[in-house]
Amino acid sequence: MRRGLRFHRRRRRRSAAPTVLLVLVGVALLLFWVWLFGGSPADKRLKQLEETPLPSWVDSRLIPVGNARSGRRLEDFSAVVIHYVGNPGTTAINNRNYFAKEDTTVSSHFVVGLEGEVVQCLPLWERSAASNHRNRDTVSIEVCHPDASGEFTPLTYSSLIRLTAWLCELGGLDEEDVIRHYDVTGKECPLYYVRHEEAWQQLRTDVAARLD
Repeated sequence: MRRGLRFHRRRRRRSAAPTVLLVLVGVALLLFWVWLFGGSPADKRLKQLEETPLPSWVDSRLIPVGNARSGRRLEDFSAVVIHYVGNPGTTAINNRNYFAKEDTTVSSHFVVGLEGEVVQCLPLWERSAASNHRNRDTVSIEVCHPDASGEFTPLTYSSLIRLTAWLCELGGLDEEDVIRHYDVTGKECPLYYVRHEEAWQQLRTDVAARLD
């Protein structure tokens, strides 16, 4: 009776080996699938951000890694966040240089200037310090404005639509994925486009038209 029991236990221990082998084969197949198809949709979007060259109309002036630029990678790219600089009359370079200061703790991927110039401050696949908990999965755009109303000039507005549409195309997004800092935290940013909802909806409509 005892011999039979020992034999039964020994046979059960031996039967575990094929199970372990099957698990290892399954893991290997999963890793092969990830390698073959480029990973998750988020991985593909981030790879697209990293590998796509900037348009000729973007002036890349990356700020150094420091307080305002952590160097941490995005987890995903699921929205474009629009901000306003809140400092009337300043230029895109003024704001880029502010981000680059050692004691500055805020930054965005792009600044659109009063004359329509577009300055890149961070690599697209890195996190900005602009949109609170949405820094992990968004690209941020700060926009200059001539006065305290926060309304953008026609040249600024045109470049903003162009840049936003390009980013949406890059990430497979649409106008519904274009949001305000206000939509994340309730802060009145971009001021004019929070206080004038019709202007904000028109901005989204103009992005959609550019995507068609």
